[in-house]
Amino acid sequence: MELISKITDVIVPVFLIVAIGYGYARRTPTDLSTFNRIALDVLAPLLVYSALASKDFHLTDHVPLLVGGAVLILGSGLLAWAVAHLFGAQPRTLVPVVMFNNCGNMGLPLALLAFGPEHFGAAVALFAVSNLLHFSLGARITSSHARSRELFLSPLMIGTALGFVSALTDIRPPAPVLEGFKLLGDATLPMMLFALGVRLTALNKSGLSIGLLGALSRPVLGLIIALPLAWALGLEGAAKGQLLLFGALPPAVMQFMLADRYHQEPEKVAAMIMLGNALAVVFVPLGLAIGL
Repeated sequence: MELISKITDVIVPVFLIVAIGYGYARRTPTDLSTFNRIALDVLAPLLVYSALASKDFHLTDHVPLLVGGAVLILGSGLLAWAVAHLFGAQPRTLVPVVMFNNCGNMGLPLALLAFGPEHFGAAVALFAVSNLLHFSLGARITSSHARSRELFLSPLMIGTALGFVSALTDIRPPAPVLEGFKLLGDATLPMMLFALGVRLTALNKSGLSIGLLGALSRPVLGLIIALPLAWALGLEGAAKGQLLLFGALPPAVMQFMLADRYHQEPEKVAAMIMLGNALAVVFVPLGLAIGL
């Protein structure tokens, strides 16, 4: 009962905000283009930087977890390639959807609630590692014409790089400035969940069949890899829980933006992402139950 209560305390606030966003968008036409630009250019970079540059975050303490996150991403890609050929799906469509999870919109708020502020920096570091791989390898998998240079020069990547520099060198802005960055960055978490709810209104029945393949492959393959990987790396406590939660998360919303930019079956990618995030109500509690 205690475990069920803890999982409920974690997931109810998250899915409540998603539901509010969904309900609002169903009643009121909602354009997220301005928010998306502000989130990517301002809020998310400040969130990542302030978490990585925090005096409470020590990068060397989380190396095994970050290695595990990278291995999980790459391993999921290899298994997804086999699944794509087995079911006749386009690898450039399915593989990135399975490789990269929604560790920003959903993963960060969940990690904060499940493991507390003292372990939030590790979740942000996992988010940063995922973004680095997504904007380089993931973009290349999506399209051979992807220009990783443009993606790496984005504000989010610059904020990530500066955050890692601060974590390694202890060089950071004065405390009041860093606290201001943190206050603004923290606004990202509830707004990302609200925006996710708005996006779920785009899910329709016509996309269910193709969407189900990516929606199920992402958390199922993630957990299949995460369980033995956590044991192999000797992860315990919050680190083990973070990796298992990371493995259970739904597909990344960001992948739709890449698929749309490079015309790689964006409608099918959207179906996978939307259905996958809807099914998170099943797989996220499962990942937390195993990891807590």
